[in-house]
Amino acid sequence: MTTIKLNQKLKRIEIQKFELDNAIVFNYFDNLPVTDRDEKFIRALYIGVLALMEDRISSFLSKTSNELGTELESLKMIFEMKKELFYKSTIKGTLAEDELANALNEYFKSKRMPDQALLTGNSAGELARNKTGDIICQIGNDGDLKIAIECKFDKSIKLGPIDGKDLFIRKSDTAWSQLIESNANRNSKVSIIVFDISLVDNSVLKFTENVGFIPEIGFVAIIDSQRGDYSNLIIAYMLARDIAMSAKDLDIDKDILSILVTRILKDINEIRTVKNLVERNIDNNKDILKQIEKSILLMEFNQKYLAQFLETGTLTKKDLLDFYMGEDVKDQFKLIEKDILKL
Repeated sequence: MTTIKLNQKLKRIEIQKFELDNAIVFNYFDNLPVTDRDEKFIRALYIGVLALMEDRISSFLSKTSNELGTELESLKMIFEMKKELFYKSTIKGTLAEDELANALNEYFKSKRMPDQALLTGNSAGELARNKTGDIICQIGNDGDLKIAIECKFDKSIKLGPIDGKDLFIRKSDTAWSQLIESNANRNSKVSIIVFDISLVDNSVLKFTENVGFIPEIGFVAIIDSQRGDYSNLIIAYMLARDIAMSAKDLDIDKDILSILVTRILKDINEIRTVKNLVERNIDNNKDILKQIEKSILLMEFNQKYLAQFLETGTLTKKDLLDFYMGEDVKDQFKLIEKDILKL
């Protein structure tokens, strides 16, 4: 059995059983707090991969001891240059919260929404010494209208539905418990728990791979930080926002709400499935998309001149030249083509 397996569906590296007999590595991790070891291991692995990608390892190992210092400094420079990418692909804890809050605030700004995502930091909430609810989203100017968001980039967190909860075993955090706790601790109208696709338990993935809704409890959103894809968080937030804004004035039938939200999420997930299929064949589909956009532009362009002709009964020489050359269409398509190539 191989030590490392690649999960192609989740784009995840899975290490089955791993042991390393190395005094330097052991001493390094032995001097770290237990809570820091996982993050440091990921960083060490990532730095090593960066070095391999730079094709520097063979020459690095062949250098004499006097030259090792220079090579280490060079490796450090590689790491520093790519630090931003590194953090985006391995964000945990505070880094994850910062990324999510920034993504939300950028979205609010782009849509000119009066909402604001605020980090709660180390501040306790309504429950004594409880910090659950990493981000509070203030809806508009209403101080009582809030959405709580808990970030859990932790593969040990299971879904934890109430029908499977055993009250007699040691307490452990679950998606359900964190949603309920966030609402209570931050006195919010609705709560959202966010997982990263690379750090999420299978029980959560079985429930949803995108956005899931638990009636009376809250939303589950799966993001992909390595690709900078926070679209599922935005979807969950906008649904939660609609519920929060209506809940203050209306006596909502929870069963009907559940039906509506479930149907909306089903349709969204189907659309995302189609999008994923397109992305798997991205090169061919880019050509298809470009051809579709060309056809749309040409139809609009031709229709414009047809309407003008039917209205006046003729086209001027300048109009006929513009129609023949089609420069406007070319310029419009260049902008669209750039957007398509960025996909």
